[in-house]
Amino acid sequence: MFSDLLIILSAGLVDLPWWGYVLATLSLTHITIASVTIYLHRHQSHHALELHPIASHFFRFWLWLTTGIVTKEWASIHRKHHAKCETVDDPHSPQVLGIRKVLLEGAELYRKEAKNLETLEKYGRHTPDDWLERNLYSKHSMLGIMLMLVINVLLFGAIGLTIWAVQMAWIPITAAGIINGAGHYWGYRNFQPADASTNLLPWGILIGGEELHNNHHTYIGSAKLSSKWYEFDIGWLYIQSLAMLGLAEVKRVAPKVRLDKAKTVCDADTLRAVLANRYEVLAKYAKLLQKTYHEEIAQLKQRMPDLGKLDIKRVKHWLHIEVTDLTEREKLKLELVIQTCQKLNIAYTLRQDLVAIWHRSTATKEQMAKELENWCHRAEESGIEALQKFSRQLRCYA
Repeated sequence: MFSDLLIILSAGLVDLPWWGYVLATLSLTHITIASVTIYLHRHQSHHALELHPIASHFFRFWLWLTTGIVTKEWASIHRKHHAKCETVDDPHSPQVLGIRKVLLEGAELYRKEAKNLETLEKYGRHTPDDWLERNLYSKHSMLGIMLMLVINVLLFGAIGLTIWAVQMAWIPITAAGIINGAGHYWGYRNFQPADASTNLLPWGILIGGEELHNNHHTYIGSAKLSSKWYEFDIGWLYIQSLAMLGLAEVKRVAPKVRLDKAKTVCDADTLRAVLANRYEVLAKYAKLLQKTYHEEIAQLKQRMPDLGKLDIKRVKHWLHIEVTDLTEREKLKLELVIQTCQKLNIAYTLRQDLVAIWHRSTATKEQMAKELENWCHRAEESGIEALQKFSRQLRCYA
């Protein structure tokens, strides 16, 4: 009887071909990724959606089995990351700690911050505090992991150990390493929020849409992370499916730009639309001015050989980010460029002035709308075709 039990344990209750075990592993880890992005991130950390108690508890139970993550700890650390992003208080910024450390030691950084009671107290509000959380999930977080090990061995036999090991490594590698590390170091940026967040492609299926990290940092409270037509947020697909089943309710998504081509003057509605879509506004500004920047810098380098060593791509990048994000050396180089080219000076100055409008917290809405209208006049009188086109579009925001 004992030998029969050993045979069952070594073979498992489920007999699969080799590719079947691969698919089973990917499926199990994918459920974990979906649980992290839907439950921990979009629901618990940012309240971008509400989950039915059935769905909410399934995700919480599954994460207990496969990660041992405590909801309050995860949400607290993530909220602190947004509040202190790219500073010495950021729990896992590769810009501060270095990309190597975050990629290789992301899980250790998480565990270290989870012991910080001040972080949990300040950022851990409105997370589960029921009987199950206090007496099982938080109190015995390792029990679920051990239970998952037993289940895997019973189901798959000896290879279940390998499947379990992959499950245990999946979140530390993909979330703590790739998203927190590479998502603030490599990739492309649709928007220019005050951090180094980037989008990573094409890893969406593996990390649940979390690769669209720049989009998320731009619209933190949005349940949908994709922004461009070519971006695929599989987590959003799951949320929509849950909503159709009555198991989820979306609270917020990123605002969409609406244009009223009949408008010719900036009014209170224009101002509200511009403020709500300010990151999209700046992204459109950079896109429309891209050709102008390239042509002017290329001509400038021909006229002034001393500027030959300047990288056009870097200068273009400096022209559409906040001056506070530049180093002193970069500021000096940029100042040299814009002072020797009138068009670049005008385009750069107008961008800074546009940003200044929505940072004027003491101004009334009427004053800000008037300033926006005056800004459009200046853009249209600049003689720069791209700026004139941008101004005409801005007036149409509704």
